[in-house]
Amino acid sequence: MPSGGVGYAVTYDGKRMLDASPLGFVANTGNFVDSLSITGTEERRYTDDYTLDRSKTANVHYEANELRVNLANNEGNSVDVLFRVSDNDVAFRYEVPRMNGGETGSIVIEREATGFDFPSHTTVFMTPQSRPMVDWKRTKPSYEEKYQFDTPMTEASQFGNGYTFPALFRIGDDGWVLVSETGLDRNYCGTRLGDMTGDGLYTIEMPMAGENNGNGTSAPAFALPGHTPWRTITVADNLAPIVETTAPWDNVAPRFKSDNKYKYGKGTWSWILWQDGSINLEDQKRFVDLAAEMGYDYTLVDNWWDTNIGREGIEELVEYARGKGVELFLWYSSSGYWNDIVQGPTSRMDSPIARKEEMRWMQRLGVKGIKVDFFGGDKQETIRLYEDILSDADDHGLMVIFHGCTIPRGWERMYPNYVGSEAVLASENNIFGQHHCDREAQRSALHPFCRNAIGCMEYGGSFLNRHMRKGNEGGNIRRTTDGHSLATAVTFQNPIQNFALAPENLRPVSEGGAPEIALDFMRRVPTTWDETRFIDGYPGRYVVLARRNGDKWYIAGTNGTGEAMKLDLDLSRFVGTGATVTVTNDSPDGKELSQKSVKVKNPAKFAVTIAAQGGFVVESEKN
Repeated sequence: MPSGGVGYAVTYDGKRMLDASPLGFVANTGNFVDSLSITGTEERRYTDDYTLDRSKTANVHYEANELRVNLANNEGNSVDVLFRVSDNDVAFRYEVPRMNGGETGSIVIEREATGFDFPSHTTVFMTPQSRPMVDWKRTKPSYEEKYQFDTPMTEASQFGNGYTFPALFRIGDDGWVLVSETGLDRNYCGTRLGDMTGDGLYTIEMPMAGENNGNGTSAPAFALPGHTPWRTITVADNLAPIVETTAPWDNVAPRFKSDNKYKYGKGTWSWILWQDGSINLEDQKRFVDLAAEMGYDYTLVDNWWDTNIGREGIEELVEYARGKGVELFLWYSSSGYWNDIVQGPTSRMDSPIARKEEMRWMQRLGVKGIKVDFFGGDKQETIRLYEDILSDADDHGLMVIFHGCTIPRGWERMYPNYVGSEAVLASENNIFGQHHCDREAQRSALHPFCRNAIGCMEYGGSFLNRHMRKGNEGGNIRRTTDGHSLATAVTFQNPIQNFALAPENLRPVSEGGAPEIALDFMRRVPTTWDETRFIDGYPGRYVVLARRNGDKWYIAGTNGTGEAMKLDLDLSRFVGTGATVTVTNDSPDGKELSQKSVKVKNPAKFAVTIAAQGGFVVESEKN
């Protein structure tokens, strides 16, 4: 740590998870890194009971020991570091009063010294931060890079720009650490971990200057008194607290109240398989018909609808869909001046005047939500745009999905109409390259431990096509089994799930359609959960989770490896001896899907075999 600096360390069950790690920041009002003195501390017990209606758990009781540490610098100004420590989670943030005798009422944070110093034997599961303004239409960064899997810490990331949150660390045989941030709103920027220095230190980095096409500052500013977002550290000697953590929501609060009642559920989405050519009125009606046949609530109309369908066509489609009991989501570009996107509608969401005009039109039609795509980075001005879109959308009864975007940071609790973010190398990549199909199972076995552990993940998966193209012919080939596709409908969590189903799935199996048992499962699987429990797994290899909706448990697992896997699972928390459960699983070679009722003899040792790149689902009977 810097001379005269202060820091913290994290020990769990007598084992060091984080070595002495630095705290502090440098601002336009002074240096709060060097030559600091502790001028006071205050301890208390913090508790909160809250509900979530669109995440991994519905009812949370949070208890933490709170420590407030007052630090003073050489200029006589002070800052508090507020820590909250619960059984498996540490959260901390900086709280800054007015300075210089109350005369200074604003601050610019120029850099943070905040760090996380891991023992040298740590291995990592992380994704690098992209260079800005690169790749397709200069739309990056978008949190869509490839993960490292259990690799040793290295001094340089793939692109030299550090790593995005969340980041998962394995501390050898001692345990696990998940690091992220939460509570982010318009008063700060999104941050990331810089490249490692020394033998394990990662420090907070501000957005890159080139993000948003160079527009806006990388240094966040806020009024005083004010505070930074929370940084969260989840620690455990096993993976259950990592998967089950509620750290993203424990210390945040709703930003505004809503008079709207939003309905979560499943949707169809033509673009993921039929691509841009499907954005026409006839094909969209076919996907509305598919939604109606599946009992789904929504159809998402993707890019180009403004030119290929037109507003009058959308009005016709809304009426057609409503006659089938289906509602619409519409796609929008976030803007246009920070990338080269031509897919429309553009330049409607970044302008307050145009945005409100657009939302009034959608409200009049009865459109239920929007998907906003291609954001330009993590600068404070972009975070303000996220919040402005959410606030205006709620005024017009619209739910919001973000795509090509940053991770959510507590937004499920903060914003009543927020229903998911992509921020992951998601299902669309299966269309773009065979190598993505080849790695799909491995990535699927990582997300519940990392990306999806910290917030909703709008992945858009559960393909039942074998070929990644319209008609289930040609294109890239899906390597995962049908059982895997069903299982990810449970192991991946998002309250609005736009699944990658297509009309050809309704054909007979002999004509390239999907098995009826697969379609039946996709009809009944929920998208919101009252409880989530980790059962077994290892990031990137396999995962088995149990999620409860009402009084019914869905127990699902996927195998990320190329070899079949035999497991004896302890399901005693979810089903009792003699209970009857429905098991949907692949054949050992993964080529066929079967379903059967099983009477549980020993719930503490429930045997299951997962095919290579396969998956299974066990459903309990409702009590």
